[in-house]
Amino acid sequence: MIQFLDLKKINEPYEAAFQEKLETVLYNGWYILGNEVKEFETNFAKYCGTKHCIGTGNGFDALVLIFKGYIQLGKLQKGNEVIVPANTYIASILAILQADLIPVLVEPKLETYNINPDLIQGKITSKTKAILVVHLYGQLVEMDKINEIAVANGLLVIEDAAQAHGAISEVESRESRVENLDMQNINVKTQAYSFYPGKNLGAIGDAGAVTTDDPELAKVIQSLRNYGSETKYYNDYIGINSRLDELQAAFLNVKLPNLDVDNELRRIIAKRYLSEIKNEKIRLPFWDLSNNHVFHLFVIRTQNRLALQEYLDQNGIQTVIHYPVPPHNQKALSLWNHLSFPITQKIHDEVLSLPISPVLTMDEVSYIVKILNEY
Repeated sequence: MIQFLDLKKINEPYEAAFQEKLETVLYNGWYILGNEVKEFETNFAKYCGTKHCIGTGNGFDALVLIFKGYIQLGKLQKGNEVIVPANTYIASILAILQADLIPVLVEPKLETYNINPDLIQGKITSKTKAILVVHLYGQLVEMDKINEIAVANGLLVIEDAAQAHGAISEVESRESRVENLDMQNINVKTQAYSFYPGKNLGAIGDAGAVTTDDPELAKVIQSLRNYGSETKYYNDYIGINSRLDELQAAFLNVKLPNLDVDNELRRIIAKRYLSEIKNEKIRLPFWDLSNNHVFHLFVIRTQNRLALQEYLDQNGIQTVIHYPVPPHNQKALSLWNHLSFPITQKIHDEVLSLPISPVLTMDEVSYIVKILNEY
């Protein structure tokens, strides 16, 4: 069976270094917000081309902390509206709700699966104060258009980059990995990352981070993640406990230097899928062949998804559906159940994720292509 994602195989090359890091952390005896966390925050900020990185317990908390940080700074107020793609993992929307803000769902483009910038203006009201973009499956959103809309309407822009570690737009330099526009001091480059084990940069448990160029936001989030405290036993805000674990930070420090190489291996596999899969029953994803996509997932569409998934399983190929139920149809979001998002619904009814990872062999890719072309 070709596994959808073989995490054991992905982490095997790092086992000796992980053991060494484990011994170092144990020997140091400092297990919360120690040197490994500080080192990772420095390393990841440098990698992303941002001034600040704040490690968090997970990617969801990273998003929540960004919203709560802006509320503390007076740039958002509870009850404000936040534009968000209708086609996303529900965590993006739950983070908005967790911060007592109101999500306003916008349809995606069918070609990219990402939010359609052309539909945003029509959703903006006097209560709209921010746009949360999601770089879904590892492909960057059209940030130039998003930033233009934000500047014209005085909106904050927050990026859910949980699936897009290392993605670079064509207008960026090597040192700057996500669109960076001053936006007249409205907002300065703020992203939330997840290091869930299956991500392109994955920990061995839950982990996340906020990256930002905004020093005030960084300072507030540093406090909010630690009970709202800068100095122990003195609390400035009503914070939470969401600190990047020292051991997970140590593991991430080991893996970070290989992220670009791993992402390039994913692109090589994606290029083969795109050029070699030739079956009228299968719709391939759009990609302009630039580094704006890191292929956290390679997602195809087909009308009879379950039949294709069963066929692939019978031929020893494991696949996953990301995601079977759109957020607006979830029981947890009953207030939105009456809304209609036909493009989002079509995507969620048809998508199927093929195996793609740095440890997938070229022989396995050839076999997957062969089986798909025979379907």
